[in-house]
Amino acid sequence: MLQPVSDISAAELEAGQQALVRDLAWASLSSAFCGGVILTAFALSIGATPIVIGLLAAIPFFTQALQLPATVLIERQRRRKLLAFGANTAARVLVFAMAALPFLPGNLALSALVAAEIAICAFVAVGGCAMNSWMHELIPQASLGSFFARRLFWGTTVACVGTLAAGALLDHIPPNRTALAYATCFAIAGLAGFASSSFVARAPEPQMRDAGPRRPMRERMRAPFRDHNFRRLLVFLGSWIVASNLAAPFFTVFLIDQLEYPVGTVTTLWVSMQFANALTLYLWGRLSDRLTNKAVLAVALPAYFACLLALCFVDNAPGPRSQLAILYLLHIVMGVASGGIGLATGNLGLKLAPRGEGTTYLAAIGLVSAVAGGIAPIAAGTLAQLFKLAKLSAVIRFSTPWTAHELSILTFKHWEFVFAIAAALGLYVLHALSRVNEGHEVSERQIMQEFAIEAWRSIGSIGSSTLGAVFPFERLSERRKWWRAREDR
Repeated sequence: MLQPVSDISAAELEAGQQALVRDLAWASLSSAFCGGVILTAFALSIGATPIVIGLLAAIPFFTQALQLPATVLIERQRRRKLLAFGANTAARVLVFAMAALPFLPGNLALSALVAAEIAICAFVAVGGCAMNSWMHELIPQASLGSFFARRLFWGTTVACVGTLAAGALLDHIPPNRTALAYATCFAIAGLAGFASSSFVARAPEPQMRDAGPRRPMRERMRAPFRDHNFRRLLVFLGSWIVASNLAAPFFTVFLIDQLEYPVGTVTTLWVSMQFANALTLYLWGRLSDRLTNKAVLAVALPAYFACLLALCFVDNAPGPRSQLAILYLLHIVMGVASGGIGLATGNLGLKLAPRGEGTTYLAAIGLVSAVAGGIAPIAAGTLAQLFKLAKLSAVIRFSTPWTAHELSILTFKHWEFVFAIAAALGLYVLHALSRVNEGHEVSERQIMQEFAIEAWRSIGSIGSSTLGAVFPFERLSERRKWWRAREDR
């Protein structure tokens, strides 16, 4: 079952793609109950500082460096499916064991949490390296966009449901049973992870292609960095990872600590972003297949960074309802944009990596991600610690001999400084993107027009029969007549 095969039929390929879609769906459910908002909230509940939160966010990136020795192991064993299944299953065992952490004393629980995250992310990095090389040869290039859009759609949808369920559990359980609630979340995460591993085992693995005469690892790893265009892609990806990870890992901390929202509200904000992401993934996938990934990024990146800058002004909203409405709007737009960014960056790496050398080239992306993504959140946590008591205000003052008036037009404090720095770095990210050559160039105006057309087609494809199945108009009409007859009496 875990052996590579020399020939894969069309039916086996389709079944394998479905298995990989379900794999990510279960893996996303696991992450919803033990990562993201839930992991950050648990860390805050046991006394984590911004620097510790930054460290937890940096661990998944630092451990990506293990992809380098993993490539050597893959080349020697040539059993990517076995390696992916074994490493991911080992990670899920540790996730299940995390259910014991909430019952430990605060300092011990925090140390154990960091240690567990290091081990889990190390296994995931090795398994991810094997999975990337495996899918690089399994999935035809012509259908990369549609396959990954479908995979990410179901992964995101299931993650939304799981996060809402976890947030509701934490918000509605009595304060004296919070430890039990977190333990339940981690146990569910482990079980969902085991289901994910079972679907990994069902997908076929093609025989590894021969990349030519064997070369020393150092020489092979130099190849992606000597490739002029791929090096530019690495610079772009590194700058994007730095800019995004200065801010994204701390959205939850910003909402819980600075704006004082409960965990349930924070999870609904996160879900609104992921739901918008899922709804537009098919549109981005079609556009990336039909046009270019670079054009998708040229539209999605500015939208994301504009929302990041807007977060700096949310604290100045006129009231609680307006503030929450603005937060929902920003999360929805960021969800739409991040869907296109995630899909296009992943496709670019797979597209520009030469056939037969995918393992080495994708490992180079992992190495850049490890360095950039590891440094960014730790730097952001350090900056947040420095800016904890800082405050920047811009005030308009008008005075006469009889009276004086002041109007505050801008106030920055704590996390808003970090978000502003991340948004400013977005300018360099766009510059780095402009230097990558994907082939045929498409204007941002065209991609926006195509996105609008695809969105309209998707809405228009819902026929009257489908609407009738979803909304029982006949029953509503009958109900309306019943109410009128009752009023006439």
